[in-house]
Amino acid sequence: MFMNTTTYIEDCRPLLFNISSNGIWENLKSPDVIFGYSLPLMEIQILLIFTSVVMTHMFLRCIGISHIASYMIAGLIMGPQLFDLREKSTWKLSLDPIMNGNGPLRSFSACGFMMFTFLMSLRTSRRVVFNNGPLPVVIGILTFIVPLVVGLCFRNVLADNINPHYMPPKKALAERTVIIATQSSILLPTITYFLSELNILNSEFGRLALSASVINDILGVSFIVLAYSLGTYKNMSHSTAYIDLIAVIIFFLLVFFVVKPAAEWIVQQTPENKPVANIYVHAVTLTVLGSAVYTTVFHMKYVLGPVMIGLVIPEGPPLGSALEAKYEKLTLNVFLPISIAFSTMRCDITRIVYELDDILYNIFLMVLTIALKLVAGIAPCLYCKLPLKESIAVSILLSCKSFPEIFFYESTLDDKYISQATYSFLILYTLLNSGIVPVVIRSLYDPKRKYIGYQKRNIFSLKPNSDLRILTCVHKPGNISRAISFIQLFSSPNQEFPIIVTVLHLVKLVGQIVPILISHDKKSKQLINNSYIHTVNLAFSKLMQESFDSESVAMFTALSHENLMHEDICMLALDQTTSMIVVPSGRTWTIHGEFMSDDVAIRRLNRSLLERSPCSIGILVDRGQFMRKDKRKDYINVCAIFIGGKDDREALSLVNRMKHNPKVQVAVIRLMSNQETESTNWDYILDHEVIKELKEPESNKNISYTERIVTGGPEVATMVRLLSEEYDLMVVGRNHGMSSPDFSGLLEWMELPELGVIGDLLAVRDLRSSVSVLIVQQRHQA
Repeated sequence: MFMNTTTYIEDCRPLLFNISSNGIWENLKSPDVIFGYSLPLMEIQILLIFTSVVMTHMFLRCIGISHIASYMIAGLIMGPQLFDLREKSTWKLSLDPIMNGNGPLRSFSACGFMMFTFLMSLRTSRRVVFNNGPLPVVIGILTFIVPLVVGLCFRNVLADNINPHYMPPKKALAERTVIIATQSSILLPTITYFLSELNILNSEFGRLALSASVINDILGVSFIVLAYSLGTYKNMSHSTAYIDLIAVIIFFLLVFFVVKPAAEWIVQQTPENKPVANIYVHAVTLTVLGSAVYTTVFHMKYVLGPVMIGLVIPEGPPLGSALEAKYEKLTLNVFLPISIAFSTMRCDITRIVYELDDILYNIFLMVLTIALKLVAGIAPCLYCKLPLKESIAVSILLSCKSFPEIFFYESTLDDKYISQATYSFLILYTLLNSGIVPVVIRSLYDPKRKYIGYQKRNIFSLKPNSDLRILTCVHKPGNISRAISFIQLFSSPNQEFPIIVTVLHLVKLVGQIVPILISHDKKSKQLINNSYIHTVNLAFSKLMQESFDSESVAMFTALSHENLMHEDICMLALDQTTSMIVVPSGRTWTIHGEFMSDDVAIRRLNRSLLERSPCSIGILVDRGQFMRKDKRKDYINVCAIFIGGKDDREALSLVNRMKHNPKVQVAVIRLMSNQETESTNWDYILDHEVIKELKEPESNKNISYTERIVTGGPEVATMVRLLSEEYDLMVVGRNHGMSSPDFSGLLEWMELPELGVIGDLLAVRDLRSSVSVLIVQQRHQA
């Protein structure tokens, strides 16, 4: 079944515009007749685009080139350079230029970009600008104003030498204005894309770049809207310009006084932790489409409406996350590749060669504005004493271009503000940015740089009576009681041995893109309306009032992406000068010691922390034993297994802090090889001194110490399993240095390599014991 749409041109010949065909059987002698129908033609266009994308990325990913660059190169392949898909599709449907063969795909591409800009604005936190001080505001303003003002001063230079055959002089000056404005502005999706690709979205560097880009983006969009209004005033009519201005004002009023309250009402009507009703999701989608039509009718770009709608809808759950869940994968995996490739197909490299003399001054303006922008970005960073390499990296990142700019370039090409040659040059420049900028940023900015000079942050290096600073992480409700029970092990009468606890509640970021770190000591409760988070805060506050000094706890909430949570944890550990980070293992049991589940995301996070942590780290595998309220037991049995090495020394230092709690009985068991000999190795010397001090009865009255001889890995495994039945909590080092027995046989059967050999033995599913275990790793030296 198919539909026909009849149109007429000037000579009154009827033209049939067919949508769907009867397949290749319609004309077996000429099967390609099906491409005279719009739907089959669009399907084959999409198929060719995705085939090109897949083949291109198959080779480019081997050298670290991103998906976006692959989409662009696929578009170049489909463009005039090779297949020229657009030109071959032009007259397939109709002789009428308005209904050429690229029309359906063009509409598909525009829809994709519209949904992409809506989702990006929806996921952008409106608080990001105000959480990082004045520096990003200064950078954002200078990186826009300086290149724009200086560039406009050079705009009219050599205006008399413009080739009239290339472009009328007025249009050529408008083209120069477009180049200056686009190179001066920064689009937030571009910065977000690069930071996400580099996995530094949560870093101080990333937060600075994001905040600066928001300021610059606001200025840039305001200038572009003003320029388009001025263009309408000059090129169309004064009355049309006034009508458009009034229509835009009405649109803004509707957005802020109708759409925004309606979105907030939807959020209020949705019960906590419940999905938003589909009817509301569909209503928002229709509003987005309607806003695009409205802004187009009044001579504004169709993306302005979706951007404004996205900005006023509350980010995150329930409404923002519901919209993201419904449209993100479709937009990023289907719409976006087609949109980028389709826009890039208009790039004609031969036009650059033939018209190089005409666009040479445009290239000069482009280089000039980029150079000024680099200087404007570096200067305030150096003034605020940022490292030179980091300052250069920030400036380069804020000067780069990527796929969001492509759509703006195409829009100006459609409006005949820039030439085909200039458009093609801008596309090639954007492609180079997408491939080169990530490599340059990686070489200039090292996220581990801030850990330099932090090597001594561990418990072993602390003085006996100094503060013990612990950062504990909470992922789920079940982690709360476990974390509290663990912290209570360090309580002492009259708080003689102080402990300072930092609680970080980690929340997966849904429905927004900019990570947020909230301090609950700064009266920031209004930023998050979540009863579970408030429960966490109340539970730890009660703990501190009962067991510790009420001022010894600081509580934070981090809304972050799962693959970047380690950055928030490490950054907070640096700020709070903690000696140890304690995190759950991701493996959970019932209160009766039966295995429940493994959380792969938490395990992945723990592996990242083991590699990057600026202080010691403890992974808590809790089977519920030491947190039970057993009336028959007045104390908790804690055992530390000591084999040797810095991790075991750190574990010993930790349990040494527990001995001051009268409800905790601490035992240290040293497993010694029967072939152990004295050595001049520094680790051996330190182990010997630690054990020597431990054996002194006067200084360690509350710790029992025993030694046991083992011959190898199998005997160690047997010994550890037997010990697990006698204690409530076992503390072990992750690695055991040169003194370690031969564990080669045990290594082959490890389920959880991040826990080390002994930790894995105590965390396996089939262990018939309810013992909990803390695996300790001392600060990993870079």
